[in-house]
Amino acid sequence: WVQEEAPDVLCLQETKCGVSAVPPEVRALPGLPHQFWASAEGRPGYSGVGLLARTEPLNVTYGIGDPEHDSDGRVLTAEFPSLFVVCAYVPNAGRGLVRLEPRLRFDSAFLEFLRRLDAQKPVLLCGDLNVAHAEIDLCHPRANRANPGFTPQEREGFTRLLAAGFVDSFRHLYPEARGAFTFWTYLGAARARNVGWRLDYAVVSRRLLGSLCDCKIRSAVVGSDHCPITALLAV
Repeated sequence: WVQEEAPDVLCLQETKCGVSAVPPEVRALPGLPHQFWASAEGRPGYSGVGLLARTEPLNVTYGIGDPEHDSDGRVLTAEFPSLFVVCAYVPNAGRGLVRLEPRLRFDSAFLEFLRRLDAQKPVLLCGDLNVAHAEIDLCHPRANRANPGFTPQEREGFTRLLAAGFVDSFRHLYPEARGAFTFWTYLGAARARNVGWRLDYAVVSRRLLGSLCDCKIRSAVVGSDHCPITALLAV
């Protein structure tokens, strides 16, 4: 699927492997020779992100400058001539919301990081942001108001991101689209019944809207409990 899609940049989240464990078939993906990997320090099989690029970035940074979170390998940022591409795997608040407070601290620190980038050049944020922003973004909103990914606090964090000059590209283009989900639990044939959540986003700096061509949810692509999304920009 990746070869057919032929992306300029491929962002991967929850890779659960260090650089030495990246499968050889991923290493050998044609057209994506520039590869960067971040993984959790001392926690194999946890978190991790990867960013693969067709052309070499001007610069690549790891983390957001916050020691509480940077050891988890959650953020990679590649600078290109016209924009920053940020690959992110935002923490889950956890069963029973046991990690909600660290999650909210991450949200605040991450927003400040994105603001600093945006002050230099436009930003494209791609990733599993572990939040369904509005009721339209999950199948059963009423039953999930106290569950991770749909708490008022997490949703407000995403609202603050949008208020800071960023745009949810899919919802900007398709404001009324229902049943547009990117994650389905493996339980209860949820994917077959499209009982899902939209947790994966392409968020852009507002001044990139003139370059935004489309944002597509590739729900037919299987192999994970998430599906890929594709952001198309003319930059």
